[in-house]
Amino acid sequence: MNTPFPKDLFVHHVLFYTKAAATEADKAKLLEGLHTLRGIPSIKLAHIGTPAATTRDVIERNYTYSWLCLFESAAEEQSYQQHPIHDEFRAQYASYWEKVVIYDSIGATS
Repeated sequence: MNTPFPKDLFVHHVLFYTKAAATEADKAKLLEGLHTLRGIPSIKLAHIGTPAATTRDVIERNYTYSWLCLFESAAEEQSYQQHPIHDEFRAQYASYWEKVVIYDSIGATS
């Protein structure tokens, strides 16, 4: 698929790392929380993932969940950041992760 994306497309990719002592129930609660984020209207596309079974040396596989979402613009992503569902997610589910790494990107200009 080589469909052109809008030039203002904003990509927000978050890797969630749970604590070493996290139980399957803890992981399930974090997953539950990630599903609530899908209710934020400014999200154009959302994907929740887990590490794929790929084995190249450069692949990061130590995270628990990947949260990838696309927005039509940086303004739409900012709306997501300020949405009450996002605030509630951080307040209610932050105890289930130890580390979060975020990659935000916009389209290259050339």
